[in-house]
Amino acid sequence: MDISVLGLKVLVRVDFNVPIDKQKRITDDTRMKKALPTLNYILDQGGALILMSHLGRPLKKLKADGTVNVEKFSLRLIIKHLSNLLERPVKFATSCVGEEAKRMAGALVPGEVLLLENTRFHEGEEAGDEAFARELASIADVYINDAFGTAHRAHASTTVVAKSFDDDHKAFGFLMESEVTNAEKVLNDPGRPLVAITGGAKVSDKLLLLERLIDFADTIIIGGGMAYTFFKAQGGQIGKSICEHDKLDLALDLMKKAKEKGTTLLLPVDNIAADDFSNDANRQTVDSMNIPDGWEGLDIGPKSIETFNKAIGEAKTIIWNGPMGVFEFENFATGTNSVAQAVADATKAGAFSLIGGGDSVAAIKKNGLDDEVSFVSTGGGAMLEFLEGKELPGIKAIRG
Repeated sequence: MDISVLGLKVLVRVDFNVPIDKQKRITDDTRMKKALPTLNYILDQGGALILMSHLGRPLKKLKADGTVNVEKFSLRLIIKHLSNLLERPVKFATSCVGEEAKRMAGALVPGEVLLLENTRFHEGEEAGDEAFARELASIADVYINDAFGTAHRAHASTTVVAKSFDDDHKAFGFLMESEVTNAEKVLNDPGRPLVAITGGAKVSDKLLLLERLIDFADTIIIGGGMAYTFFKAQGGQIGKSICEHDKLDLALDLMKKAKEKGTTLLLPVDNIAADDFSNDANRQTVDSMNIPDGWEGLDIGPKSIETFNKAIGEAKTIIWNGPMGVFEFENFATGTNSVAQAVADATKAGAFSLIGGGDSVAAIKKNGLDDEVSFVSTGGGAMLEFLEGKELPGIKAIRG
């Protein structure tokens, strides 16, 4: 972020879309803390901060009378915590555009902070409306995008607003820079062997990622619910395990492509099956290709853990995107927890590890290992699309 901000008003798009419980308490402030280096730098350099973010999807969840539930989705809920993190008062504008926002922004002096209300209270945000974006831009001299988690959306505050600033007055924040740098390191200059760990429920959710990984990974580990589609495609008996029956040919095609490319594809050889989708269900270890009727696979088994961990331990670069099973259930979290520990151990031994957002991040944090891997992404969907090779609108808006 090589921009002089002395005496200037700096509009920063942050990702403060944090989880808030029914008692209006923030349950995970990671995204807020990750933004602090950028925000403190601007304040220390003599700039005035104007912060904008979304919180949830308020226009998708209207009240019964057709109005927006302002209280539930208001960024007013985070003011006190943000003020504590920044160690200074945070002013609040009840709309991100309009006369109040202009007046409050205009009155800011260096070192002061103004938080604008939820950008998604306005239809122009998700529509990428140019007029709405220009109004956002009009209250500042500089635009900084530090919200990697929304970089894959061509929204007004993440992408279109950048059009109102020339190249000398717009940039990535430190968090955004680190997200892009670390992802590009994995994609463009990885140490070998590169091991990619993929999980989650559906092959269709990770199709583009798998196709991309086949081209540049040395080994791809497939776990989670998506693995059962591969077993079924090969003629396996999967009981009542999750399966995309319309993707069986696709699974076989992916296996064929991997073989042709010389990419090793590792599927679980055994699984922990349950007779019900619950933590307290009866469990048994079964062969992945022979899961009994009435049973469903909810985790990888001990032989799979051993095979996967061996591959991870030999890696020089690791990408992890998706859990190995239903790790929300403690009795079916062993596979995911073991992979998390294996990734941390490999990192300690010199590998570069990128945790690609979503449930993988939750698993790393749950095991207290987020400081023992190389990089934990704040953007689940954005990181997934970046790894798939897509050009993210929020990045293009700054880089051109």
